Amino acid sequence: MASENSFDVVSKVDRQEVDNALNQAAKEVSQRFDFKNTDSSISWSGENIEMEANSEDRVKAILDVFQTKLVRRGISLKALDAGEARVSGKMWKITASTQEGISQENAKKVSKLVRDEGPKGVKCQIQGDELRISSKSRDDLQDVQNLIKGADYDFAVQFTNYR
Repeated sequence: MASENSFDVVSKVDRQEVDNALNQAAKEVSQRFDFKNTDSSISWSGENIEMEANSEDRVKAILDVFQTKLVRRGISLKALDAGEARVSGKMWKITASTQEGISQENAKKVSKLVRDEGPKGVKCQIQGDELRISSKSRDDLQDVQNLIKGADYDFAVQFTNYR
């Protein structure tokens, strides 16, 4: 009798990689000529990332530097939720946060895609902020992974716990 194979669809961000990207961006901002004498900075503010500079263009440039560092470290930009640039006193600020977990609504979207377009005999279970997909065939599971990767969702997805 064949046993069930499964994997989990999750949306998680490695906090250490985000921290490394932030430190690299902060170092670049402190050393780049176009950021000299502009009071530009990027740092953690609790769970959020706070970027500030003396003009809107410079604060957007800091966001661009940070996004470049995230991509180089293998973190999807879909996991970064950056707000709009706003004025706070004399400084312009952008607050960004990382999104983790798949919401019920998004899990239902993925589950519907797998039911409608995936191979027969594949089962989906929503478990909190992740989705477990199981089947007797490993090939079917790989087809489902390719199907999910091909779909363009507005959240980052990773596959874990493949057995």
